[in-house]
Amino acid sequence: MGALQSPSPARQQGALALEFRGVSHAYDIAGHPLDVLADIDLKLAPGEFVALLGPSGCGKSTLLRLAAGLEPPRSGSLLEDERPIVAPDPSRLLVFQDPTLFPWRTVRRNVATGLEARGLLPAEAPRIDKALSLVRLEAFADAYPRQLSGGMAQRVALARALVNDPGLLLLDEPFGKLDSLTRLAMQTEFVRLWRSVGFTALLVTHDVEEALLLAERIVVLSDRPARIVSEFPVDRAYPRNRADPHLVALRRQILAELGVDNG
Repeated sequence: MGALQSPSPARQQGALALEFRGVSHAYDIAGHPLDVLADIDLKLAPGEFVALLGPSGCGKSTLLRLAAGLEPPRSGSLLEDERPIVAPDPSRLLVFQDPTLFPWRTVRRNVATGLEARGLLPAEAPRIDKALSLVRLEAFADAYPRQLSGGMAQRVALARALVNDPGLLLLDEPFGKLDSLTRLAMQTEFVRLWRSVGFTALLVTHDVEEALLLAERIVVLSDRPARIVSEFPVDRAYPRNRADPHLVALRRQILAELGVDNG
């Protein structure tokens, strides 16, 4: 195999650094605290792509909610570009497994939702066409969600996020409900978007292979309350080949770290 190309995309000026500094969190369940996160220290460089892996229910999605500013941690702090995260902001956006499109709105009007809520229409309307172009849905601008496939609906959800020019995308299993072929296509499409736009990405997934194909670094969490137990750099060029012996070996290591017997 020849020399590897750098996996890093061109970093956009607005890509955000993200830092979890001693973050712990708990929820009150019937009057009793349920510890979810324990002393998480994690840094993402501007434009970096990091994937989070861990047992189901360990607190991965909670990390995304805290990073989005949807709630404060019980202890510790979160920072974007060294500034405390205290509230939601369009610079940090969550993309969920379910695209949650408004069925009565066209694709164009779904993508415009964020700009409309911030009072930026019609002055920033050209950003809608740019976002649709990025996800290759220009021809479906006037379609309704019922006329879209699952993969197309998820691309609309990505366009709805990208129209806000976020510096950080927080991805909560965004391809988890797609069929296997559509999922593979969307993974390739998302890497293209990340490399062309250059935002920082933090992906929660249960799929080790997906993490290996997409991320520059994989962080493995323990069972609840989640702690970081290991990190794996993935220094392979894009597009990646799932049969690459280096990725196959990494997959075995990560599965072993997760307590899965993979032969």
